[in-house]
Amino acid sequence: MRLLTSAIAAGALIGGYATARYTKRRELGGVVLAAGAITCGTLWWRSAGPVPAIVSVGIYLGAFGGSHPLAKQLGAWPSVLSVAATTAASTYTITAPRSLA
Repeated sequence: MRLLTSAIAAGALIGGYATARYTKRRELGGVVLAAGAITCGTLWWRSAGPVPAIVSVGIYLGAFGGSHPLAKQLGAWPSVLSVAATTAASTYTITAPRSLA
């Protein structure tokens, strides 16, 4: 499950940017980003618990915000791909399933 949600998070960051860029409608990109946050946050909460879910959603939102200044240094697509990869790796690590012991 955590591989799937990490991939969804990365895909939503990439998809949100692509949607906003190619439709020229930023709000549509925001819908994709929000859908990713809600989907992943819900699944992380169920599988890993509240603290890892909240931290992971924070990382996701921080990656979105951080991609903007990073784009000035790297360019838009390299920035988005970098934050998406970082988000996938960090959320995968943080959202290990809860131990039932």
